[in-house]
Amino acid sequence: MRKQKSIFENIDWLIVGIYLALVLIGWVNIYAAVYNEDHKSILDISQNYGRQMVWIATSLVLAIFILVIDGKFFEAFAYPIYGFVLLILVAVLLFGKEVAGSKSWFEIGAFRLQPAEFAKFATNMALAKYLSTVNINMKDFRTKLVAGTFIIIPIAMILLQNDTGSALVFCSFIFVLYREGLSQNVLIIGFFAVLLFVLALMVSKIIIVSVLAGIAVLAIALLRKTRKNIITISVILAMAAGVVFSVDYFFHNVLEPHQKQRINFLLGKDTDLKGAGYNVNQSLIAIGSGGLTGKGFLNGTQTKFDFVPEQSTDFIFCTVGEEWGFLGSLVILGLFTALLYRILFIAERQKSDFTRIYAYGVASILFIHLMVNIGMTIGLLPVIGIPLPFLSYGGSSLWSFTILLFILVKLDSYRTFILR
Repeated sequence: MRKQKSIFENIDWLIVGIYLALVLIGWVNIYAAVYNEDHKSILDISQNYGRQMVWIATSLVLAIFILVIDGKFFEAFAYPIYGFVLLILVAVLLFGKEVAGSKSWFEIGAFRLQPAEFAKFATNMALAKYLSTVNINMKDFRTKLVAGTFIIIPIAMILLQNDTGSALVFCSFIFVLYREGLSQNVLIIGFFAVLLFVLALMVSKIIIVSVLAGIAVLAIALLRKTRKNIITISVILAMAAGVVFSVDYFFHNVLEPHQKQRINFLLGKDTDLKGAGYNVNQSLIAIGSGGLTGKGFLNGTQTKFDFVPEQSTDFIFCTVGEEWGFLGSLVILGLFTALLYRILFIAERQKSDFTRIYAYGVASILFIHLMVNIGMTIGLLPVIGIPLPFLSYGGSSLWSFTILLFILVKLDSYRTFILR
């Protein structure tokens, strides 16, 4: 195997360019989100935008460090890195600081670190390592069990930290498993389970089960009345009914009060615009008031007067919508779309199975973050508190997304030969 002549050989500069554009746009909008007359300098490290500058600088150092490392390192040490991150997740449960109800942070002075963010790329590497192993087949039950275990362990640890939003992101790996041969029936079952869950919160459960029973009877009548078909349809009906009747228990005994309030608001069962619906309502006002071209840089009234909570973190897209309008929002979505498309293009040109699988993991994680974050700012999804990649304020998220992406950039630079 030949060696690279330079760390910049075969680097995909389009990905790097999109990354830098998004990070720079994020920094400017964080400045706008927390701007005040007493702190005008964008380099003021007492403010979020000044601290974000430090995170950006250190992220670039991390990116260069990753590009310097031999590409074989990431596959060779995928399991040890995964194990180390799991230990950190245990440590934060024991010694972490509780912030906003979640015990998911290490705090040293003004420095905070959220291990759950780093579990994403570590899980992605471990999953890619396992699925790229010789003789692994997603049709085998053992393969599904082991792959599922890699994903479920960090989910369980993060749920114990009371950080539901971060835990849900790990569901994105279902797309990776599907790409590697998982039956589409799993996706279909998952979709209908979510649909039944939502319907059970809005419609009488007796009505839902009655409709399902009617569909089952019709299916039996239309299909061949074999014992196998009747048993299969009956089992599906029983499982669907089980999901419907378990919703109340899950909703009232598993979800936190604020999570229940947000779901009720989203479904129209709670219209308290000063309570659970305040964030989303103010977010919609901010984005809607931007119109086509926006109010202009630093001219957003919702932004300037702090009507939207967490506007530099979870709701950073509000600032984009208000100050840059529909066209500015379209630019952001266009950059993310280009990034996702490029990652998928990179995935399919690989000779290395490990790199291909890892690339699909990167795309899946970024897609879920993008969909959920923007979905919650425009009222299509409940507020679960996850950042918009590269734009939201926060060192942990920016570091983790930088590591996630630049490991792929490094692995892709070896695309002309297999990493073995």
